[in-house]
Amino acid sequence: MTNNPSQPNWEGYSCPMPLQHTSRIVLGHGSGGGMTHDLIQRFFLPAFENPILKAGNDGGVLDMLDGQRLSVSVDCHVVWPLFFPGGDIGRLAICGTVNDVSAMGADPKYLTAGFILEEGLTIDTLQKVIASMQIAAEEAGVSIIAGDTKVVEKGKADQMYISTTGVGVVRKGLLVGGACAQPGDQVILTGSIGDHGMAVICARGELGFTGDLVSDVAPLNWLVHTLIDAVGDAVHVMRDPTRGGLATSLNEIARQSGTGIVIEEHAIPVKPVVQAACELLGFDPLYVANEGKLVIIVRADKADQALEAIRACQYGKEAVRIGEVRDSPKGMVLLKTKYDSQRVVSMLAGEMLPRIC
Repeated sequence: MTNNPSQPNWEGYSCPMPLQHTSRIVLGHGSGGGMTHDLIQRFFLPAFENPILKAGNDGGVLDMLDGQRLSVSVDCHVVWPLFFPGGDIGRLAICGTVNDVSAMGADPKYLTAGFILEEGLTIDTLQKVIASMQIAAEEAGVSIIAGDTKVVEKGKADQMYISTTGVGVVRKGLLVGGACAQPGDQVILTGSIGDHGMAVICARGELGFTGDLVSDVAPLNWLVHTLIDAVGDAVHVMRDPTRGGLATSLNEIARQSGTGIVIEEHAIPVKPVVQAACELLGFDPLYVANEGKLVIIVRADKADQALEAIRACQYGKEAVRIGEVRDSPKGMVLLKTKYDSQRVVSMLAGEMLPRIC
């Protein structure tokens, strides 16, 4: 075992697995972390396996007969409460799907929306959510072209759930995905982390504190459009760090690409109010959900140009470089701390903050 903190030896070290649930679904299965991945690997993939699904990205990419490629993504939204500082379930439904499609290097064009409404939901509440969706769709420049509505008995749906599917056209010559990260690539984050998850938790009013916490929920397709215009195929990976936060997204990318990712603690932006709330509740901002941020992995020689393009956009003004991709440790993420030591940043195992998207 080495005494040099800059070159740690991780051989022989492991963390115990959380208690496994094999007979029933628990909240942790919806975390987006280790339990979700286990559920997918054990049940969904064996039943539905195909090369597009197996790629494990935010959306599937389809090759069309005319040579175009389409990105398709689906998202279900069960956030509670329906309205929170900075957004609501309607804006979240539009932006979340737009961002998933955009993260595949596509320009989102069309969405579908399915509504599960609970008996007793007020028409006023429904109208507010629809109006919010309309505004978000107009901001993103997408059209909702199909939908479905179902109503369930009182007490069966927490007022409203929304499911959305998005379709976009992938830029020609662009190949973006978790498996595309390469050693030497630079890791860029488009802004502060943890804003959405902590805003939703605060809005629940169950924790005995209030604060100036506002969700970052926003459509990022114009930012992606500007970025690709600036650096083209130098963009290798894009991922919106929603459930499981930044840490889980980076672990997914490291595993998909078979690389190691090293990030700098001091470079990761966290707003003071978010940091204070996380410390009070015992949360790590690295694992808290975001709905208006992107992790972007770009070729090193184009990193400065990429940052300049991102910072010129409305939702990228605080973009920073937070780390780099390396040959090793393969499939792992390391955090270089403020004290110049390193620690492993693992994937979120279960559910830290349920019902935040």
